[in-house]
Amino acid sequence: MAKGINKAMLLGHVGKDPEIRSTSGGTMVASFSLATSERQKDGQGNWTEKAEWHNLVAFNRTAEIVRDYVKKGTQLFIEGKIQTRSWDDKSSGEKKYRTEVLINELTLLGGRQGGDGGGYSNGGGYSRITPAGFGQSRAGGNDDYGDQGISDDDIPF
Repeated sequence: MAKGINKAMLLGHVGKDPEIRSTSGGTMVASFSLATSERQKDGQGNWTEKAEWHNLVAFNRTAEIVRDYVKKGTQLFIEGKIQTRSWDDKSSGEKKYRTEVLINELTLLGGRQGGDGGGYSNGGGYSRITPAGFGQSRAGGNDDYGDQGISDDDIPF
């Protein structure tokens, strides 16, 4: 039988601050949403943006990195796998479903410059995080778009 592939790759912005919790066994879990968007033309030829929201889950060391560095508006590149879980709702008895991306690798991109505390910044580069922890930091261009008149206030998240 052929082996299947379950891999998700997402590039987007965090919608709200991550929720951090621990399981009864002591495993740290971070849950948050990520918005991706794409542009498309409508019937009149005008460009519109459509956002898609994704539920993300990180465990252990990756969850610690999310706790320490990821905030609302942070731009991330995620590699992971898609999983749908189900449970019975205690109040209604209905079966509920939730589709999530379980994070295997997390790359922190851009970030905010300055002291308002929002987002992570490493000088315009990026850091790749795997379940084993931080990978190498890589130098990149200046991601704050200062010379183009775009500021962090222009981010819709």
